[in-house]
Amino acid sequence: MLKYLWTVTQDLFVTVTLVTWMHAVLGRLHGRFGRRFHGVGIVVGVLASAALAAVKGTTNKIVSSRWNHYIYVFILAFSLVFILMALITGRRENGRRGFKGLLTCLAGTGLSATLIFYQLPGVMLHPFNFNTMGEGYLSSYYMVRMAGWLLALLLLLVYSRMLYNCAVHIRPLAAVSGLLCAGTLVNAAYCFGRFFAPWVNRAKWLNWSVKYTDEAYGWIGDWMMFTANHSMLFIWLVVALAAASLALCFAQNTRVTEPYENSAQRRKLRARNRGFRRMACTALGAVVVFTLFLTLVKGYDTRVIELSAPETFTVEGDKILVPMDAVNDFHLHRFEYKTENDVNVRWIVVRKPNSAAYGVGLDACDVCGNAGYYERNGQVVCRRCDVVMNINTIGFKGGCNPIPLSYEVENGNLVFALADILAGEREFK
Repeated sequence: MLKYLWTVTQDLFVTVTLVTWMHAVLGRLHGRFGRRFHGVGIVVGVLASAALAAVKGTTNKIVSSRWNHYIYVFILAFSLVFILMALITGRRENGRRGFKGLLTCLAGTGLSATLIFYQLPGVMLHPFNFNTMGEGYLSSYYMVRMAGWLLALLLLLVYSRMLYNCAVHIRPLAAVSGLLCAGTLVNAAYCFGRFFAPWVNRAKWLNWSVKYTDEAYGWIGDWMMFTANHSMLFIWLVVALAAASLALCFAQNTRVTEPYENSAQRRKLRARNRGFRRMACTALGAVVVFTLFLTLVKGYDTRVIELSAPETFTVEGDKILVPMDAVNDFHLHRFEYKTENDVNVRWIVVRKPNSAAYGVGLDACDVCGNAGYYERNGQVVCRRCDVVMNINTIGFKGGCNPIPLSYEVENGNLVFALADILAGEREFK
């Protein structure tokens, strides 16, 4: 669940913010025509995203870096044209359309549709790629992940609605237009760096060598590497711009500035201002929640869990002996054997609850590889996918269960064949 709270937010926050501002600005510039024109672009972007997601989901084809390269071209082109036209026409509300107005609508709508088409297909595919441990769509694994995915989308929709309501009332129009241009410029700067990434090894016309060097790439290569290593910086800049717009909306509605003829009109204006302040606070609250998703939740979800230290055992000929008294406390115990090929083969032992049997297996599985397992609040958890194991099924094949490892009970010891341990070497190379 946690993974999809922050991944969906990270993927869509910039797109949702820019598209929402674009809808407000084009509506204020050209009224119903601007809103409808932009609305058609949003629908086209969503439908194209659904089509691409369907193609990728049914054919298992991955969009190549060259395809992304072409999308960056469109994003950069639409961004530059829109910023230029916004600087020229972005001051007068409900202005004449003419050629300049139509070009502004085309550039803004094209930018929104392209941003949606770039980011949304991957988000749409998440529900079809949830790791359900082979238990299907009705399992608790699937439902928990779906809950995180839906919650993130729901919060983004609420945020978009509140942000739009604030943007259409911020005065003057140039303030909202300026924020939109600044956000578009931030996104374009990031896309410019990513634009060159697919050509790192094949842009002959820039005389780039196969191996990266500062001398061969120059400032373009430096910017490319900067955007790759600091992608979150660009998201935080847009977060700051969004927060600034909401704070501006709140500040502009702290008192009545319009003329009024009687106390009834004054009360009506004050009630309207309270509504705007509430919308600004709601959207700011959503921004704070998204910030928590991208910091605390992301940090917790992507934290590196340290495996417990391996415990001691005895080697007698072709057998490995583990005293039963050392593993009878119902906690997870980890053991490690170093092979002649300098490979550390790990396995785990945990006594099953209300039973004299033991859950035994390699510290690896067929789904998540050799990431290993750890104990959390008395539960055995996969370190990679965070799935909680059913201790009673450890020792059986299937799902994210540890790869089974045979053992025997003899003279108060769990006895493992050294050959079985060595056979697990391939899982830890």
